[in-house]
Amino acid sequence: MTDRKNGPPTTTDAGIRVQSDEHSLTVGPDGPILLHDAYLLEQMANFNRERIPERQPHAKGSGAFGTFEITQDVTRYTKAAIFQPGASCDVAVRFSTVAGERGSPDTWRDPRGFSVKMYTEDGNFDMVGNNTPIFFIRDPLKFQHFIRSQKRRADNNMRDHDMQWDFWTLSPESAHQVTYLMGDRGIPKSWREMNGYSSHTYSLTNADGERFWVKFHFHTDQGDGNAYLSQDEADKLAGMDGDYHRRDLFTAIQDGNPPSWTLKWQVMPYEDARTYHLNPFDLTKVWPHADYPLMEVGKLVLNRNPTDFHTEIEQLAFEPNNMVPGIGLSPDKMLLARGFSYADAHRARLGVNYKQIPVNKPQVPVHSYSKDGAGRTEKVSDPVYAPNSYGGPSAQPDPGAEAGLWHADGDMVRQAYTLREDDDDWSQAGILVRDVMDDAARDRLVTNAAGHLSNGVSEKVLQRAFEYWRNIDGATGDKIEAKVREKLGGKSNAPGLASAQSIRGKQAAE
Repeated sequence: MTDRKNGPPTTTDAGIRVQSDEHSLTVGPDGPILLHDAYLLEQMANFNRERIPERQPHAKGSGAFGTFEITQDVTRYTKAAIFQPGASCDVAVRFSTVAGERGSPDTWRDPRGFSVKMYTEDGNFDMVGNNTPIFFIRDPLKFQHFIRSQKRRADNNMRDHDMQWDFWTLSPESAHQVTYLMGDRGIPKSWREMNGYSSHTYSLTNADGERFWVKFHFHTDQGDGNAYLSQDEADKLAGMDGDYHRRDLFTAIQDGNPPSWTLKWQVMPYEDARTYHLNPFDLTKVWPHADYPLMEVGKLVLNRNPTDFHTEIEQLAFEPNNMVPGIGLSPDKMLLARGFSYADAHRARLGVNYKQIPVNKPQVPVHSYSKDGAGRTEKVSDPVYAPNSYGGPSAQPDPGAEAGLWHADGDMVRQAYTLREDDDDWSQAGILVRDVMDDAARDRLVTNAAGHLSNGVSEKVLQRAFEYWRNIDGATGDKIEAKVREKLGGKSNAPGLASAQSIRGKQAAE
């Protein structure tokens, strides 16, 4: 037995000192193991239950902790305490990929999650965003289908480019985000060097009850936000170091180089949203900076690494419905649905009392009528109902106007957003290609898209994909087709998703 007296004694989870770290209780040194070795049973049982379900999207990631502080006066737009002059708070931030599983490489081509939890004096404020200012779809009914198309087939449990492009080309609203994805931001060089965006539109209200719409932009202070890995670099790193981005963030903070971001807002006057030439709540669109310029708000700094990844990062739970007074949701359909779906995902994954896990717990007193349920650690006290006449908590609305309220009327329908003057699926993606990217970036876009399309995409989906890219930009579409045909030596012979046994069996029966 190893004799170590320089550390604390090993105990069971009940705090009882154990007799050995190495040897089970047996009948003699060579005899059978005894069932009443409680420590052995506890170790084996706990080990079998160590893994909790991974997140459905955004499973692979990591994060860190730090502070947020206000650097400019934005009280004209919001009464939120965290955005008042001199305000600051602790924060938790998580970065992630979207489609990959918990053990997948950091350097797959994929959007990156950028989620921020601010522990404010009014409770927790969560911003759930990405490293791109837009998303693939605008209606939440399609979200589940989108994620399934990016993950794995039913028959061979492998990812399939054919089903990805099948979904994208049948969903033209995806064009703007796919252009970002196939460009440099599809594989950022590091989490420290990428920007983060709310993507969604939120609402603000100030102390006078005036209302505004807002988009959040976290601009990295480690460059211009466009640092990228080439496809070849990313492929090599996926084999050499699947935790490349995770390691980079942890090491930078450990070495005393805390990354930081400058929070900027785009603010739209409330009434502008009625008549603006683009739908300001469409998640596939950006607001042109010429119309709504960026304004500085504050500084985000990450200066502390987790010490227990499981409790501090794996169980860290963000939810867009965590809105503090002065900030609210908007008519963005995707945001409204996420207000439910994120919290519900945490209940399924972590248990109904996930907000009592320390990393999710607000730094202010909680006076809630929630009670019982698996995993509850906070004691409740009578009365456990409202209204009551025994001194229990009572609703005391924040004075002034409430954010997240707007006028709406009309028949109940299942329809797309009402199109406005410049609402189409291709224009902003085309502007990104022609006006934002330079020649070198356009060349990389063509190479990346052509490489992706040359890997298992069927001919019928290829034809739609070429038209998809021509709708974005004619010259770019032509170049992508030429490069794909060159790579394939002509038409694609890949069966694509039609190779699935269930589909082939169904076709044969027909």
